[in-house]
Amino acid sequence: MEVFRPDIYQKSIYDIDYIKLKNMGIRCLLFDLDNTLVPIDKDVPDKKLLDFFLYIEELGLKPIILSNSSKKRVEPFKEKCNVDSSFHSRKPFSKKYKKILEMYHFHDTEVACIGDQLLTDIYGANRLGFTSILVNPISKKDRFGTKINRFFEKRIYASLKRRGLLERGIYYE
Repeated sequence: MEVFRPDIYQKSIYDIDYIKLKNMGIRCLLFDLDNTLVPIDKDVPDKKLLDFFLYIEELGLKPIILSNSSKKRVEPFKEKCNVDSSFHSRKPFSKKYKKILEMYHFHDTEVACIGDQLLTDIYGANRLGFTSILVNPISKKDRFGTKINRFFEKRIYASLKRRGLLERGIYYE
């Protein structure tokens, strides 16, 4: 069950202490898109998200959107937020994660992955030794595949809670 336990758990991307991450040696932030950065029915970033990415870059951190969604879904956010991205990433499989390490010359200890799903975002990050950061989903709406993941996630959350490893709404750094 440890592979599903995030290193950090916060309410949203806006509650994470990015200065602390930078001081820990993090240089790259891999953000999930759907229900982490925006609800699944939102097609463009709002001003708050645009300002957020400016802040991340001002800190000297490299933000990258790493999504299992299509290029058509990811591209508007890549362009408007002026960040790099990876679509059809097939999280939790390691291929795209490794490609990012190679392309940008990061070490696994310099990368943090931020997402709303235990089965894709957290499991994928933990498998590669990245710092894993769980946030609550922005919306209750999910794509079909994610609904299947959420079904299994409920059981994982229950198991993690029984073991005293993770409880929804009890945030930590």
